[in-house]
Amino acid sequence: MLSHFHRLILAGACAAMPFASTATPAFAAPAHAGSAEAQALLTRAVAELKGVGAAKAFAEFNDPQGSFHTRELYVFVFSMSGRYEASGADPKLVGSDATDMTDAEGKPLVQDMIGQARAKGGGRVDYVWLNRADNRVEHKRSLVQRVGDHIVGVGYYAG
Repeated sequence: MLSHFHRLILAGACAAMPFASTATPAFAAPAHAGSAEAQALLTRAVAELKGVGAAKAFAEFNDPQGSFHTRELYVFVFSMSGRYEASGADPKLVGSDATDMTDAEGKPLVQDMIGQARAKGGGRVDYVWLNRADNRVEHKRSLVQRVGDHIVGVGYYAG
């Protein structure tokens, strides 16, 4: 049998539990970056490429601690033939052929990006990708823009 003191402690703890289980904004998981942030980063990256040239811009895009890598957003660049020229996610990919890269459902990502760049000078490509931050496959959208013989892109999780 519980003493009066223990019942008061237990009652107080139970009453506080609903508040303890409610996530507060300070502890909530950060929301994904959205289309506006991705577009702003793409616009900055395109301006940088045009302003300083490929070699310097690609070096900046490849720096994971640099200003072209924000939260889960980063800049990537493909040649019109599908080779990585820059990758803020993994600079070791630079020089590799990504032409046959597919998403989690088998969609040909880079071929779609090349098609968008050739046909319209850019656009958006929707696909399904592993979000390494939470280890879940999620819907992602990449905004791409052709700059000469380069396809500059920024992807964001759309869901």
